[in-house]
Amino acid sequence: MSLYDDAVLVLKEYEDQPDLRQTYLDHLAAHSDGVWKACGDGHITASALVIDPSRARVLLTLHRKLRMWLQMGGHCEPGDATLAAAALREGTEESGIEGLSLLPGGPVRLDRHETPCAWHLDVQYAALAPAGSVEAISDESLDLRWFAYDEVAEVADDSVVRLLEATLARL
Repeated sequence: MSLYDDAVLVLKEYEDQPDLRQTYLDHLAAHSDGVWKACGDGHITASALVIDPSRARVLLTLHRKLRMWLQMGGHCEPGDATLAAAALREGTEESGIEGLSLLPGGPVRLDRHETPCAWHLDVQYAALAPAGSVEAISDESLDLRWFAYDEVAEVADDSVVRLLEATLARL
């Protein structure tokens, strides 16, 4: 199964946000390259909100280009077999934490947002960090920091707050 086929399957199985889910499916139906950064009309991205082992905090990155506190995430790459694998890869690369595990049940949320380059149709997952893990800043980050749940709204935008709320409901 290709990444494109996996994305269609994941979105068809996703039961929340029906209008936005349909927007994603329509985009993929119109663009066979809709999972790749090269798709100029926008593209699917994958992200993961990293939760600490005690389930009391989340790890956010101060994105180098956007200068915003965000969850880990980004573009799909040719080696990604699934959207879940892309989210896990991005979470691992940007957090520096090995051994992340995605929460069961598939994506937690969808979020469509415009970036300076194109529309991102983000498929958002949540991932648990293993006990004893230590984060490490990547080249894509200006900073990396753990935030208690009640601190997130003070530093991040509404999309991250909504992702956290959906993640807490899943936990």
